[in-house]
Amino acid sequence: MRGRPTCAVRPTRSTGRAICLWPKGSNSSKRRFPDKAIAHKKEKLLMSDSIADEMIYPLTFDPVFKDYPWGGRNLETKLGRTIPEGVVAESWDIAAHPNGSSVVNAGPLKGKTLPEVQALLGEALVGERNHQALKTGKFPLLIKILDANRWLSIQVHPDDAYGLAHEGEPGKTEMWVVLHAEPGAELIYGFAPGMTREQYAAVIGTEASAEGLHRVPVQPGDVIFVPAGTIHALGPGIMVAEIQQNSDTTYRIWDWGRPRPLHLEKALEVLNFEQIAPGPATPETLVDEDGLRVERLVRCPYFETERIMLPAGHEFYGLCDGSTFEIWAVLQGKATFYSDAEPVTLKAVEWVLLPAALGTYQIHAEEDAVLLRVTTPAPETL
Repeated sequence: MRGRPTCAVRPTRSTGRAICLWPKGSNSSKRRFPDKAIAHKKEKLLMSDSIADEMIYPLTFDPVFKDYPWGGRNLETKLGRTIPEGVVAESWDIAAHPNGSSVVNAGPLKGKTLPEVQALLGEALVGERNHQALKTGKFPLLIKILDANRWLSIQVHPDDAYGLAHEGEPGKTEMWVVLHAEPGAELIYGFAPGMTREQYAAVIGTEASAEGLHRVPVQPGDVIFVPAGTIHALGPGIMVAEIQQNSDTTYRIWDWGRPRPLHLEKALEVLNFEQIAPGPATPETLVDEDGLRVERLVRCPYFETERIMLPAGHEFYGLCDGSTFEIWAVLQGKATFYSDAEPVTLKAVEWVLLPAALGTYQIHAEEDAVLLRVTTPAPETL
């Protein structure tokens, strides 16, 4: 492992995953990963696809910015990013969509878009369990930062069946992790008790569309899971990290008087009127020992997201064994990712994509750090 000592894997009872934690200064140099089988599997995979080993490394990207009318400047003022002039609503940080693809900004693949990287690496990037991605050549997830300075449109996304039939792309299930919220900030999430399909159909597309909806006050750290069919809208003063299916299909129901098109007929066909007064997701604690805390935030057929709290000077050890890629973010603090490739240091809020064939890796918290890990779950675990 380039730049850092390796260590023994300590699988946890809760997750069965390769997670280790040793305080700074512990004698970790005498501990080694039992990774010969993984190294052999990685070598076999790379040879079968004629992929050079140096192309398998942690990937960082230049984002794609979107100037939707509800955005602002918080990506610059709160996250310290260099952004274009004017309103910036979204940063597509890991994206492989016709409406925007992020570009690798370091290493041998620098300058290539994520779709180009997937075409080159195939299973070595996405993993053997992501059959649909291998079949279609389309990366399964889209990672964004949203900066809401005004209300987003009241909207809904279709499921896979409807999206493929009507839009030619999958549906859109997504989740938000709240990064910043002004005092009193709220979002729309589901219907209020008593609202029926008939009642809402009578007012859809009018100012009254904003009535009879469930409003949820939020604060930093809150997690909102938005399955396809859920009526929703971010309110002013909220910034979120968004993990979603790789789709850009949105049906607007009400846009607060802005002159953008509405999609009322399709919205009525996909709205889930059984989503009554849902609340934020409740994290499930998987590990809480020796200063390390791992929480499962959301698990669904499309993604599984965990939040990891790692004290300064401590380390987290993991394994990309060929089954799936991993996407990591540093939400707070600073952390360095070590593998057989060059180290990658991230600060808040930055992302890295670990290819499925990467093998063992190590995360060192340069400061107290809060991280996200996003993977695609094995179907048999759902």
